[in-house]
Order: sequence, then C-alpha cells, then structure tokens
Amino acid sequence: MASRRNLWLACLIALTALLVIGNLASDVGLDVKYGWDTRVNCAAVDAYAGGLDPYFVKNLKGTKLSYPYLPVTLEAFRPFCADGILVAHYKTIFPVLAVLCGLLLPGLGLPGLGLPGLGVPGLGRARPSARDVGLRVLCALGAFVGFEWVQASGNFAILSGVLTAIALRLLLSPPASGAAEDRSFPSRLAGAALLGLVMSFKLVFFPVLAALYFLPLPRRRKLMLIAMAVFSFALPILISRLAYPDLFASWQLAVAGKIPDQHLVELFESNPSLLLLARDLMGHVGLIDSKPAIFATYAFAVTALVLVPFALSILRLIGSRPAHEGDSLPARVDRWLMDHPRAAMRITVLAMFALYLSSPRLKEYAFFELALYAAILLVDLPARALAAALTVGLLMPSLIFVTGSSPEDNSIQLFSALMFFWVLLLDARHAGRVPDTVQL
Repeated sequence: MASRRNLWLACLIALTALLVIGNLASDVGLDVKYGWDTRVNCAAVDAYAGGLDPYFVKNLKGTKLSYPYLPVTLEAFRPFCADGILVAHYKTIFPVLAVLCGLLLPGLGLPGLGLPGLGVPGLGRARPSARDVGLRVLCALGAFVGFEWVQASGNFAILSGVLTAIALRLLLSPPASGAAEDRSFPSRLAGAALLGLVMSFKLVFFPVLAALYFLPLPRRRKLMLIAMAVFSFALPILISRLAYPDLFASWQLAVAGKIPDQHLVELFESNPSLLLLARDLMGHVGLIDSKPAIFATYAFAVTALVLVPFALSILRLIGSRPAHEGDSLPARVDRWLMDHPRAAMRITVLAMFALYLSSPRLKEYAFFELALYAAILLVDLPARALAAALTVGLLMPSLIFVTGSSPEDNSIQLFSALMFFWVLLLDARHAGRVPDTVQL
C-alpha cells in the first residue's frame, strides 16, 4: 500500500510539474509586450541619473506607469538596470532567480508538526533530500501562478523574493544543539533585519514582521528580533526622507495620487485581495461607495477566513499542555514554542503566510512571495495533505490558466491561496500530538 501511495503521489507531482512548466512556456508564444514593471523601474533609475524627478511619469521614457518605490531604492536598483541588461534579458534572468529562491529556502525537516515517523520525535532529517528541494523549487515557480505574473510583468518582486528566501534561511535554520543557540542568534538578527528591509519595498506587508513572535526563543529575544525588523523597515523611509527630501516629497505626492494626469497607485485598483473581494460584495448590495462598509466587510473576512482559524489552531496545539498556576496564555504559548522548536518554526512561517494573505493590496505578482512561504510548509506535509496542497495550490490554478482563462480573472489566485492555507490548518489540527519533551 505504501508503494502504491508513493507511486500515486509521484505521478501527481510529475503532472503538476508538467502543468506548471507548460503554463509558463505557453506565455512565450503570446503576442504581448511583457516586462512593463522592469521598464518602469529602470526608466526611473535612468531619469534619476539624468537629474529628473522619477516620480513624474512624463520623465519616464517608454511607459505611462508611475514609479512606486522609496527614493533610496533608486540607488539600490541602479546596478540591476545598468547598460539595459535586465530590461533586455529579464525573461532569462527571472526564472534563474526563482529557482535560486527555491534552493535558498530552509527546510524544517519534520513531517506535519513534528509527529513521530523519522525515528526521533520532532527531529528532522540532517540534510534535505532531492525530493524536498525539487518540491520547494516547483512551489516557487508554480504556486498560485504568482511567478507567472512576476515573469509577465517583470516585477522586482523577484528581487525581494531572493532577499526573503535568504532572510528565512537565517531566521529558521535550527541550531545543532541547545548550546549553539547563543551563536545562532546573531544570524537570526541579520535575518530579521533583512526581512524588515524587504517589507519596506512594499509597505503594506509590514504586519508580517509580527510573526517573528512565534519563533522558539525566550520572549526577550523575540522582541529584540521584532525591534530589529521594525528598525530595518523604518530605516529606508528615514534615509529617503533625510537624504532625498525633494524626491521623498514627490514620492508622497505620487502614492497619494496628487500628481495630476498620471497613473497613481490606488488601494482599490484591481487585485486579488480580500479587500477587493469585500468591495465587490458591497457593490452587489449597492454600497460600493461606502468605505466604512467595505472596510468592515474586509475586516470580517480576514478575521473569519484567516486570523481566527489560525488562532484556534494554535490554541488547540497548546491546549493539551497542563497550565501551571498563575501562567498567563502568552506564557503558556512561549513555553510550548520553546519545548517544540521545529513545530514553532513551522507555526512562524504559517503566521507569515496568514498575515501576508490578509494584506489589503495583494497584487498578482505578490503571490510569488506568498509561494515562498508556501514552499517551506509544503515539503513536510504527510502524503494526503501534500496531495491536497499540490492540487489546490499548484495544479488547479495552472490548469485553469493553461486552458485559456482570462488573465484578468485573478480571483483564482486568492481562492487557491485560501484553500492551500486551510489545508495547512487541517494538517496542523491533526498533527497536534507533539511530545512535550522535544528539545534541540
């Protein structure tokens, strides 16, 4: 039976890989001028180098779109845009970077949430298998068709994705033993700083940093990591304001939509987020112009579909642990996380996934970064959960798009990611019997 199950699962993985690759390959033959975001970003760098204000679209050659990033990024992006290499060859460079993301991602090395099955409860494999690495690469390339949008638009989410993968590797790589924890903390600080820096690219994803609280560390150290991440998030904003005051003022006008007759970044522009879903629902009842009603519906959807199910799963996991007299709930959570370090790291990534998914402005290409969190969580699922996750997260959306679905029908991405999240929660629910004696 195990042999038949493994064969069936291998066939499903192969079919999913064929669909993902076929979906990406089908875009090559389309008569569409792709790479608009790369052209915008590099045109902004060129305008800045030429002494022009890049936040005025009239100064950007070959595009009608605006530049959305902080002024300090103009210096950071300059090497990537040098000599027009990225604009000319992004179709080759981006897939290589996506594969690199999958290779850089850490493995948590446990089935489910640390159930026995590898010989020693809670302890994972010493080194990743080719199957694990392959699944992470496949997920980075195909989950929620996020990379397809990155490739089509040429969005710099591919660069933040590489940085995210490095940050997660620094944050989640477990120490060899408990005594090595002190030596691993500086690398975790570096990972927190890098993650905060990544979030400063797209300010709306800032709440993801709160997930660091679920790391298996003493509370003081977790708060230090969060503080480092917040500082790193704020630093580019501070540098932009102090070192580039004129450009920072222009950036504020651009993102607020106060520069007339040009493209502006709108919170309610088309994107597959729960906020836009709430707006569509309010449109059906005649309240599309009522922002309070839209935001109330959005808050309810985020709470009911993502945050409350996640919180209930965490409470269910720690519920079997006897409470010590006078222990508060946060103290019990801290102790449980410390006692189950690998499970805690999985919960940390799941929290990041949940908070990222809850963003009010989750653009199509941002699902690539969401896929990186998914890639870490996918690998260690038991067979049935892995099959379900592959089906809803990779196979189903790829099949829909490769059979001719309109690219504008991007709600597929949101529903795919939600179903993937619920599969993870169901696995957590059934994998809650983790021994209290697990230690690194």
